[in-house]
Amino acid sequence: MTPRLWAVCALVVLLGALIAYAAATVPWHRAPHPRADQLAALDRLPSEQVARGRAFHGELRPGRYAGMLTGLILTLALGLTPLGARLVELAGRPFGDHWLARAVLGGLLVVLVLELASLPFAAWRHTVVVRYGLSVQSWGGWALDLLKSYAVGAVIGGIVLAGFFTVTHFAPRWWWAFGAAGAAVLVVLLSFVLPVLVEPVFNRFTPMAEGPLRTELLALADRDGVPVRDVLVADASRRTRAVNAYVSGLGPTRRIVVYDTMLTEATPDEVVSVAAHELGHAKDDDVLTGTIIGALGAAAAVVALYLLGGWSGLLRLAGTDTIGEPRAIGLLLVVSSVAGLVAGPAQAFVSRRIEARADIHALDLTGAPETFEAMQHRLGTVNLADPDPPSWEHTMFASHPSTVQRMAAARAYARGER
Repeated sequence: MTPRLWAVCALVVLLGALIAYAAATVPWHRAPHPRADQLAALDRLPSEQVARGRAFHGELRPGRYAGMLTGLILTLALGLTPLGARLVELAGRPFGDHWLARAVLGGLLVVLVLELASLPFAAWRHTVVVRYGLSVQSWGGWALDLLKSYAVGAVIGGIVLAGFFTVTHFAPRWWWAFGAAGAAVLVVLLSFVLPVLVEPVFNRFTPMAEGPLRTELLALADRDGVPVRDVLVADASRRTRAVNAYVSGLGPTRRIVVYDTMLTEATPDEVVSVAAHELGHAKDDDVLTGTIIGALGAAAAVVALYLLGGWSGLLRLAGTDTIGEPRAIGLLLVVSSVAGLVAGPAQAFVSRRIEARADIHALDLTGAPETFEAMQHRLGTVNLADPDPPSWEHTMFASHPSTVQRMAAARAYARGER
């Protein structure tokens, strides 16, 4: 068989494995959250807090969608015209047009153009969150965090670009096979490495002081059968008033992380309730599930890119001869952006199902639906959530059930409805 036919077979196998694995591991059923309970929960929330949350998101919405549209238009311009290819050539010219310089520097230049276009929208968002009191960051702190994220992205992006185009350069007929394997391995590696290496770039973590809360959290993890290495406190208060807690890492790197803001804003029982939810993710191996799904998806995407490279009309628009050369970086971004938009609602749906399962785990583990409901009230109020957002927006983009859905689920749980 030809490499192309092998690629078709590989894509079918990868997609089949992805669908089968997702069908077996994603919790397609979710606990009831009756609309009547949602409305009752909404009525319980102070009207001024609901109005403030809705006003906050109403002010964010125009900039968010304008930024998405601007980014998409610019990506299409870079990938479906020779503009992206010319930027890649420009970056490689000082290095004798070496293919590796084109790949790494050209790719980073194209991404930088997109990042600069998004900068006004990011700055505008910062002004809104500061005005509403959710962020306490100065412009200097905000800019420093932005530069850190650019630096982390440049390192990871440079490694990916160098690896991908090295494979396409030295294995022009079979790069899809090596690239698919490499993409899958990279996804798995990042799942282990990012929490350990990247999180400390943005926050300082210190062990939680000995006391009843730390003891209770460790006992909770032990009772749940989820070993954790430590309980850490993140210094989130230097940039935000938002509250949160999470379980980070896999295996020997797993730890419970609590925002310092949560220790001042929430009751100890509410902190335990949030931790119980996060332990649910670890108990059900949600990070591992997401990693495997991501690895299979990344591998399938590489193979699909190879097959898409046979579309000569698309290559002519991009000003390149093959999708496996650095001049096609703009086109690769177009394909990934469009694929992300198409897959986004499905990914959000899966995420909401997983989060709802973790909510039920928290209720089972603590046996305290009243505390869970109070905790959701606290999270929604402090974090300026829209407790009952527009259904279309929630369906398209929300990674978690809404505040009133989670409160309603707790009420249904208290009645014994599962």
